[in-house]
Amino acid sequence: MRYASLGSGSRGNATIVLQEDRGVLIDCGFNRKTILQRLQDANVDPRQLDGVFVTHEHGDHAKGVAALCEVLNIPFFASFGTARKMQWTDNPLWRCIHSDQVVSVGGLAVLPVVVPHDAEEPLQFVLENSTEKRLGVLSDLGSLTPHIVSVYQRCHALQVEANHDPMLLQNGPYPPSLRARVAGNFGHLSNQQCAELISRVRWDGLQYVTAGHISEKNNDRALVSQTLSQALECAPHEVSLLQQDQVSAWRQL
Repeated sequence: MRYASLGSGSRGNATIVLQEDRGVLIDCGFNRKTILQRLQDANVDPRQLDGVFVTHEHGDHAKGVAALCEVLNIPFFASFGTARKMQWTDNPLWRCIHSDQVVSVGGLAVLPVVVPHDAEEPLQFVLENSTEKRLGVLSDLGSLTPHIVSVYQRCHALQVEANHDPMLLQNGPYPPSLRARVAGNFGHLSNQQCAELISRVRWDGLQYVTAGHISEKNNDRALVSQTLSQALECAPHEVSLLQQDQVSAWRQL
């Protein structure tokens, strides 16, 4: 199994996961033209995709899903709450998924995980291949529940959210209501919460950790690196941070 971020941040998110020559997208928060270009940049033929898994209905995760899947004639997988909010329930390509019920697509077993976020029925995902290599993708949640910590144990790779620094958020440009939403239990993980999660699930088999969904207004990449380096027991320059407008390197499990 190998994976790469096609872009991560408040202006769009998508992750490609391949098992041999078939694979899936996690989210498609870019328009069809942009996502097709990002796939090309990653040397992926769109015809290799067997589906798109959607975390929730917010535009930076879902706005390009239907358009991409319709042109490729592939299914997209989302909770009923997400599909209802996006008005997808009558779309013949939509497949309803439920938390903790594994879906097998493209040689991957995909486990939806319920998370606390201010959306209708948000999910995140843990993907496993036939050799039991596990990739945990986790963003857009405001707090760490015991269930999340349990499910994300023994992942060989983590792609996790480090959205904001609390001080920068409180002193940043957002109005008070939006600051409260981001910092709340149904908002986004801070750098410190991200570090806490890493510390709680880290084990000898964890090969890769990448941090994404980094706010351009309420965070600083140097702060992310510094905070996470302590949890990873590495130098700050060794912490891998995802970019909004750039495809990441491939990582192989």
